[in-house]
Amino acid sequence: MGHREELLRGAKKALLEKGWARTTARDVVALSGTNLGSIGYHYGSTEALMTAAMLSAVEEWGDALGRALAEPGDDDTGDDPMLRFWRRVIRSIQTDRQLWLASIEAMLQAEHNPALREQMAGGMAAGRSGMAAMLTGLAEDQVDPETVASLGSVQMALMSGVLMQWLTDPASAPSAEQIVAGIRALGGGPGLRQQIAGVEQ
Repeated sequence: MGHREELLRGAKKALLEKGWARTTARDVVALSGTNLGSIGYHYGSTEALMTAAMLSAVEEWGDALGRALAEPGDDDTGDDPMLRFWRRVIRSIQTDRQLWLASIEAMLQAEHNPALREQMAGGMAAGRSGMAAMLTGLAEDQVDPETVASLGSVQMALMSGVLMQWLTDPASAPSAEQIVAGIRALGGGPGLRQQIAGVEQ
């Protein structure tokens, strides 16, 4: 592996371990086993290297998180697909915390980086489609656009809110059962008070 590839690998590792704002050129050099001159020679600047690293890492992180949400776990019991899904989400937040944090920072950096924003937008579109497919049990290419725009979008929005709660205050964050009860209550199902009370008991 040449210096260019080593720098990219080191920068991606730094993004995961320290985040964009706290990563310095010396951090990347230390993690990649290269030298400061290599950054300018291969990428022009540390900013350009970090952008290339973030673009590459976003795709890798998306794939990793997608696999985590698709893989069954020991708690995948019962016949309720929604409950199984949210158990996987929470399990992934607990075990892949750094990936989820990195994805949030990528979103913040995208505000000032058009290339990253474009890639993040593509990732959002793919995420909506994937969420809709996962919840309907259909192949992605069989899910109609309206379902992607409604079910997929709302599921992505719910995941963002649940993620923030679990990252900032896991002791008080909702369980999979509470999330599902809340979703069904929002849908106006019968016995709202009984549903919520049943979860709290």
